[in-house]
Amino acid sequence: MTIDATFWVAVSFIIFFGVLVYLKIPQKINEILNRLIFDIKNEIDESEKLRTEAKALLDNAQKKLDTTPSVSAELLEQAKKDSDNLTIELNDKFHKLSEIKKNLAENKISQMKEVAINEIKNTSIKIAVDSVKKIITTSVNKSKLDTLFQKNLDETKEELKKINS
Repeated sequence: MTIDATFWVAVSFIIFFGVLVYLKIPQKINEILNRLIFDIKNEIDESEKLRTEAKALLDNAQKKLDTTPSVSAELLEQAKKDSDNLTIELNDKFHKLSEIKKNLAENKISQMKEVAINEIKNTSIKIAVDSVKKIITTSVNKSKLDTLFQKNLDETKEELKKINS
């Protein structure tokens, strides 16, 4: 029997597989493949979970998007009502404030009128008294003035007696 190259290829092939089995290379390859399979399975599960969450979020967003026109209409209506109420309230406050200011102005005017009338009376009385003094001092002499004073004094006493009795 002759040993040719195919025999040595076969022997080297068997030795190669023997070394691989001895070094447990198939088990290590199997472990690596199992770990890769497990990682891929976890990624698939996680992507499925993310897909489910994304679908739920999409459905929720779609529901919100569908209800947006009615919600915006309600908000606009409520804002309109609030602005109308605020306008009415501010208008009422303005009218009340203007009424109060009007009353204060009228009171101030009447007080100023009374003060002016009193000043006019006091000034006219002062002018009248000064005029009478001047007239009496220039036109009546002292004896006529004394008789006039005595006469007025007597009349005043009689009037007081009538009032007291």
